[in-house]
Amino acid sequence: METQTQVNKSFGYFMVLWAGEWISSIGSGMTAFVLGVYVYQMTGTASSVAIVTLCAFLPTIILGPVGGVLADRFDRRLMMIIGDLFSAFGLVFVLIAMLLGEPALWQICIGVTLSSVFVSLLDPAYKATITDLLTEEQFAKASGLVQLAGASKYLLSPIIAGILLTIMDIRNILIIDIATFFITLFAVFFVKRNLRVIQKTKIKVTFIKDLKDGWDILIASKGVQQLTIILSIITFYMGLLQTLFTPMLLPYMNSRTLGTIMSLSASGMLIGSLFIGLFNMKRSYIPVLTIGLGFAGFFFSLLGITTNIYFLSVFGFIFFAALPFINTSADVMIRKKISSEAQGRAWGIIGILSQLGYVASYALAGTLADHVFNPLLREGGPLTPTLGNIIGIGEGRGTGLLFIVSGLFIVILSLIIPRIKSIRALENT
Repeated sequence: METQTQVNKSFGYFMVLWAGEWISSIGSGMTAFVLGVYVYQMTGTASSVAIVTLCAFLPTIILGPVGGVLADRFDRRLMMIIGDLFSAFGLVFVLIAMLLGEPALWQICIGVTLSSVFVSLLDPAYKATITDLLTEEQFAKASGLVQLAGASKYLLSPIIAGILLTIMDIRNILIIDIATFFITLFAVFFVKRNLRVIQKTKIKVTFIKDLKDGWDILIASKGVQQLTIILSIITFYMGLLQTLFTPMLLPYMNSRTLGTIMSLSASGMLIGSLFIGLFNMKRSYIPVLTIGLGFAGFFFSLLGITTNIYFLSVFGFIFFAALPFINTSADVMIRKKISSEAQGRAWGIIGILSQLGYVASYALAGTLADHVFNPLLREGGPLTPTLGNIIGIGEGRGTGLLFIVSGLFIVILSLIIPRIKSIRALENT
């Protein structure tokens, strides 16, 4: 049994590690923002920005299970160091291309892809390290803090990057981001004495066998499977919001107003994560998950009803504030079900499956909006005499209807979850 002093010391080391990752996350968010601006100004097309985003997103998902296996086979601290250091090399590649002249789109894509490949080593090792360092009672608090760092990428980074772009160019911002990687390295080295090194037996199984073990761990628990599906559904709706929020509202407001609404909305995730970090959740995860999903679905629907900037800011804030409670509840119930030595493999598989919602959303959102829902509420559309009188007609109003339908589906899901026996069983593990 660990003494209270040891527990507090372990949490203190986790906070050092978390602070390093938080700073690195802000730097990564700044780079994502300025690269988006740079690529759009360079090409004048949204599709080019989408290509760069895809290059930065897909490798982390596809290679997540590989990173999970490596995190279980080798020292997780070493995996974090390698992932962090080499992901910085991808940005160095982009920086060098910019210093030599105006880089081609393919050069930027190579750089962000290389960075994303090595981030896939970092993330599973980081999540598994949380289990190494903390007690079960601290998992929820840690999850809230991790989500707080993730929220900062979307809330703080664009604001900071936007200010910095007025006083320096993109190359300086890339240098700042590269410097943040070394802060993370320092944090990892600082806590190395406190990380419990799991004794690994000699590896006699194949790499593919380890991947299969990660899958077997997932399918061994029906409750874990179902929670993973729920997380994938949440990422699907997050993808809809990321993809369609701008085209839904831009016909009715300028980009500065839209940016303000998005920042205020994202601050809800920051506040929700901070609340969980300060006031630790203890059990009752299913009620929290149910209420969180219900609130998220209801206010997601309300985002589609109006174009009023004040209502949109409030509805968006509450939607994002509910997400950390959903993620934390699912995270803790899954984490408690999986043994420490298998955390890396399991989270690698869970990560790729839960984020498939983003991939599906990015693939379907444009078609659903442009060819299914928007025609329903354009001038003369079949729903203009009925729903059009309530939510309005014109460009983007069909996307609002898509948000309403999607949100109602989440509400229905929230009502079903407490009746699923396998998920209820996880809370009693």
